[in-house]
Amino acid sequence: MTIFNISVLYRFACNAACDCAALRIVTLGISALLLLPATVFAQPAARFPSKAIRVVVPYPAGGPTDTTARSISPRMIEALGQQMIVDNRAGASTVIGTEIVARAPPDGHTLLLTTSTVSLNPSVFKKLPYDVERDLIPVTQVIASPFALLAHPSLPVRTASDLLALIRSKPGQIMYPSSGVGSANHLAVVLLSRLAKIEPVHVPYKGTAQGIADLVAGQVQFSLNNPLTSLPLARAGKLRLLATTGLKRLPLLSELPTVSETVPGYESGNWHALFAPGGTPKEIATRLQHEVARALAAPEVRNKLLEGGVDPVGSTPDEFAAYFRAELAKWAQTVKTAKIQIGRAHV
Repeated sequence: MTIFNISVLYRFACNAACDCAALRIVTLGISALLLLPATVFAQPAARFPSKAIRVVVPYPAGGPTDTTARSISPRMIEALGQQMIVDNRAGASTVIGTEIVARAPPDGHTLLLTTSTVSLNPSVFKKLPYDVERDLIPVTQVIASPFALLAHPSLPVRTASDLLALIRSKPGQIMYPSSGVGSANHLAVVLLSRLAKIEPVHVPYKGTAQGIADLVAGQVQFSLNNPLTSLPLARAGKLRLLATTGLKRLPLLSELPTVSETVPGYESGNWHALFAPGGTPKEIATRLQHEVARALAAPEVRNKLLEGGVDPVGSTPDEFAAYFRAELAKWAQTVKTAKIQIGRAHV
């Protein structure tokens, strides 16, 4: 609307160039219109939120990301004074849900709660219908959810160091499953392979369940998987837990070392984070982050997350933006080294 009005005034000025009074009117009109955007964008930040907040989760209902959204939403509803509607939009490796938010108005009323997949897709897919750095802004990392490094009990290994040494001694013989080419647990092993100089064999599946079943059966020999779902199998002696993949030990499994204690600098996992559409005012992002951090600090929320094998974070927008840029760069290098690329994302 503003651009249209300016163009009308400009044509009027051209037609009345000889009329000084007309030119003065045009100049004042254009000046007023150029000041309008600052007012337009300042107002939503001051009265945010003015309606229910839609949180798009690009995964099915009942999954880990959906659970994270529903864990923090009651506290945020109480603090913000508006409802938070969790909208599950699964499909196309999170691309469907992510595009919805990337195209939404930048007023903070449509948000994306997603996983580390958002940092993988720009490198894995040749073409996406959005630009994550232009069309999304990082609000906060909600949780850190590292993988567990698992091995079949038949392997003569007790630590991450043992497993890496075994794989080096048998290049091209030790196999691992993943949720598919370019998935988080696939690229996590690709990164480990590059840093630790190992050559395992990738066996892609359509999901995690069959891969874990084949690991228990001994068809594949090691895996990176969710620690909580792996714990009962480890306690039953069907799998062996060797390490976790965060930069610090997981509170739920504090006795387990991290892979980074053997391979310095290694970190992987399936973190969850909140994003807003590109152009959302910083004041709104800061308010949202503040309320997420408060929700995570509530004992009932924090304890539930820790018991679920994840670590609450609640980083500031600037902290998370720096982390997100580092993740994008890390996975871009990993994908390039492994020569992995899928064509256009199917939506």
